[in-house]
Amino acid sequence: MRLPQSILRPLSVHNVHLLTIGIVTSLLAIFPVSAVASPQLASAPSGLKFGDVLVGQTETQLATVTNSGQTTVTITALTVSGSEFTVSSVSLPLVLSPGQSFDLNVSFTPTAQGWTGGTIKFTSNASNATLDLGLAGTGVTSESLTATPSSVSFGNVAIGSTSTIPVLLTNDRTWKVTISSVTTTGGGFSMSGATFPLTLSSGQSVTLNVTFAPQSAGEDGGSLFVSGPSLSIPLNGTGTAAGQLTISPAPLNFGNVPEKTTETMPITVSASGASVTVSSASSSSSQYVLEGASFPFTIAAGKSLSFNVAFTPQNSGTISGSLTFGSNASDSQQVESLSGVGTVTAYSVNLFWNSSSDAAGYNVYRSTAANGTFSKINPILNPNTAYTDSTVVSGSTYYYEATSVNASGQESSLSTPAVQAAVP
Repeated sequence: MRLPQSILRPLSVHNVHLLTIGIVTSLLAIFPVSAVASPQLASAPSGLKFGDVLVGQTETQLATVTNSGQTTVTITALTVSGSEFTVSSVSLPLVLSPGQSFDLNVSFTPTAQGWTGGTIKFTSNASNATLDLGLAGTGVTSESLTATPSSVSFGNVAIGSTSTIPVLLTNDRTWKVTISSVTTTGGGFSMSGATFPLTLSSGQSVTLNVTFAPQSAGEDGGSLFVSGPSLSIPLNGTGTAAGQLTISPAPLNFGNVPEKTTETMPITVSASGASVTVSSASSSSSQYVLEGASFPFTIAAGKSLSFNVAFTPQNSGTISGSLTFGSNASDSQQVESLSGVGTVTAYSVNLFWNSSSDAAGYNVYRSTAANGTFSKINPILNPNTAYTDSTVVSGSTYYYEATSVNASGQESSLSTPAVQAAVP
């Protein structure tokens, strides 16, 4: 007997949907979803690629192991697989406080041609009880590319500063070599100077600029890995805390200084926290000059250097200025404020003459030329045989003559010859 189609289809579909929903619900109840915790012990980089290394030679790279958790970690064992890989000596057990890290030098010395892999295994009481650092390198009898230098050491670089070292890659083969890409590993390292892929003909070279910009204090290690020729160039540098530069006294005030004369005052430049290299100093005014400094110069932490600042006012009035020191300190532009007042030196000419028997008084005349026009400079009749001219200007020469005036008001002719006075 055939069942009606209108009954069969809805029943079949409805049952399947119910069954599917029931199974999914049951599975979710049995297997709850959980978040994956970040490892407490981590290595940077997570693996070391040594690339091609000549048989019998050694290449060393740096790995940093860090406790990124909130509790102390004790590393109880460190094992290395792969006889061609060695590590620097580590005293175990090694205790790492939260945030603490340690550096491990890993060396690869191939004894035969071919690829070799290995692992460094760290055993600890961290949330990830085992940490594996992968190792890989290839022994070769000749390198298709040579790097100059073969390893790059930046030394100490202050946090916030950068250091760049060029690396020359040369194709020593008799055929073309293609570089597919170049990557850097390790915190703070970067590369510029070329676009890839890049093909080098025999004997051809390319320069890569490797830059280290430390983000924190301490030693950083990494590598410049050249894909294609499979060349690894070890990188290392140490980030140092930026020092502070202070200048005293601040501000520097010269007070009153006669115009066109020079006054000098000492300043002291000091470094604290770390050594500071001062690369330049510039003055905002030519009337202020820093004396005795030769750039660049480095001041060790806790030490000071002294220099002189010369002030030569060219006019009267308050004259402000500043010295700006450029350095690798935390404040790379340190400004020293300067001030002083240019003053005009007061000069006067004292005149004396012989008395006249019938004189009631005397007049004094002045000119700026021996044969020029003489003008009277005393406002009222002078009863004395001396007169002081306080209206002279520095750098000028004046000529003086006098007359006598009797009681009737009659004035004599000008005395001769004129008296000359040069004002410094």
